[in-house]
Amino acid sequence: MTPDLIVLADTIHTLDDVPGTGNREIIQAVAVRGGVITAVGSRQDAENWRQAGTRVVDLGNATLTPGLVDCHIHPVFGLDLTIGCDLSGAGTLAEVRALLRDETPDDGGWLRGWGLNPNAFGSVPLHRNAIDDITGDRPAMIRLFDGHSGLANSKALEIAGIQGQQEFDQTAEVVCDTDGKPTGMLLEAAAMDLVQRHIPKESFDERKTRLGALLLDFARAGLTGGHVMDHSDESSALFRALEADGELPLRLRTAPWCMPGTGEAQWKELAHSIGTGGHRWSIEAIKLFVDGTVDNGTAWLYEPDLYGQSTAPFWPRPAEYTEAINYFASRGIPTATHAIGDAGVAHVLDALESLQGSVPSDVLRRTVHRIEHIETVPDQLVERFRKSGVVASMQPTHCTHYSLADQSDNWSTRLGAERADRAWRCRDLRTAGVTLGIGSDWPIAPYQPLPIMADAQLRRRSGHPEQEPIAPSQALTARQALEGYTSHAAKAAGLWDVSGSITVGKRADFTALELDPLATTPDAFAASNVLGTFVDGEIQFMLDRQA
Repeated sequence: MTPDLIVLADTIHTLDDVPGTGNREIIQAVAVRGGVITAVGSRQDAENWRQAGTRVVDLGNATLTPGLVDCHIHPVFGLDLTIGCDLSGAGTLAEVRALLRDETPDDGGWLRGWGLNPNAFGSVPLHRNAIDDITGDRPAMIRLFDGHSGLANSKALEIAGIQGQQEFDQTAEVVCDTDGKPTGMLLEAAAMDLVQRHIPKESFDERKTRLGALLLDFARAGLTGGHVMDHSDESSALFRALEADGELPLRLRTAPWCMPGTGEAQWKELAHSIGTGGHRWSIEAIKLFVDGTVDNGTAWLYEPDLYGQSTAPFWPRPAEYTEAINYFASRGIPTATHAIGDAGVAHVLDALESLQGSVPSDVLRRTVHRIEHIETVPDQLVERFRKSGVVASMQPTHCTHYSLADQSDNWSTRLGAERADRAWRCRDLRTAGVTLGIGSDWPIAPYQPLPIMADAQLRRRSGHPEQEPIAPSQALTARQALEGYTSHAAKAAGLWDVSGSITVGKRADFTALELDPLATTPDAFAASNVLGTFVDGEIQFMLDRQA
């Protein structure tokens, strides 16, 4: 059949081969028809494929890979987390205060900020007093980088009627001082919602415009897909509205949340949503949480952190989490569970291992279950991953952006040396044979995949050779980092039969790169250009190399 498209490049990494199995034909051409790969071969082969009407894109000395897919991203939820002053670059409390002082209030007079790193406060506790004097009578809500905590000033607490501790049906806390007065720190969604509900919302059109621009930015960064770890009715409406104007520039596989306090009626509603969606987006999994974060003291650890925190599960009755997992798994519905602490990861593995015998083996074999984050785990949990077949989904830049080799950062200090030494065990999991998908967790960390793949190899921030690597034994190889965004990303979504490699019969989703990720130093690769992306064999963007 006549191909619609032929893509040529001096280097094409198909990712469908096994290293060390012998020499193969040098692949420099890919043919596409109807959004599907129909042939791979040499430039000479391409001359034989080409017919009248075939479009040829010659990338010259560029490198073509399977389309890069971020395994954990929040494009719609992130709209709420990225309003106001960007504090992600602030390294000290003085810098935080200066940025907030210069910020113009919006949202009906509210001052908002996001991306606040608690390391900027040093040894100073996060307290409304740190921002009250610069915010004055304006209500202020500052979201911390982890997305699980926020700092409200006194005026915001007054508007929300928060005068002391509250009770929630999930792990959440209005932090109070020894006198019972709120400090302004709000831990987890239920607590932050007490303030958030009083902040005027953006219009639908404003959010649609912001989301459309964001998705284009994702594509320009090299992404052809994303595993979206949230979904709501608004998500559906926004995606439909964008698709009414044209195709989305990347594929989105979403996962609505199943929260504590829900039961079979709500689970049934979630189950019915699976498979619904549009052309390039669909609901394909269920997202759950068993803990929060180390940085705000809501992770679930075997032993408490330095401050006596991080000992409680997100589900007050963890057995109900296990029931939810069984409900979805028995119906062949994939799950993805946020688990950061060692006890949290262990409980998810317990729940998934308990499916043996209660769920038909054929259903288990075809359904992918995964754990998100996995920030600190002992050896025995790595081994359990291997035996269980559970997928690991991790974010290397959570390590390189928010912790330090000398363990003076908040995350490491809270955990202590022994647990901090187990930081983000990417290499150990890969060595054990575990499928490892890689992502950003944007907006918790930047979404650009090239620096993330570089950081996964360096165990420090790319472009900063002066930094010491963090747990360098956990560095991935260049190929493993690329696989985390391609072949392993596909396996993490149960889509290896249709995506993740440049193979005849699979989707024609590609990323074109200026430099070869397997033959370039990580720092140089991180700073290089993405030349273009293809989804369904259609160009989503192409960099003008003559400019």
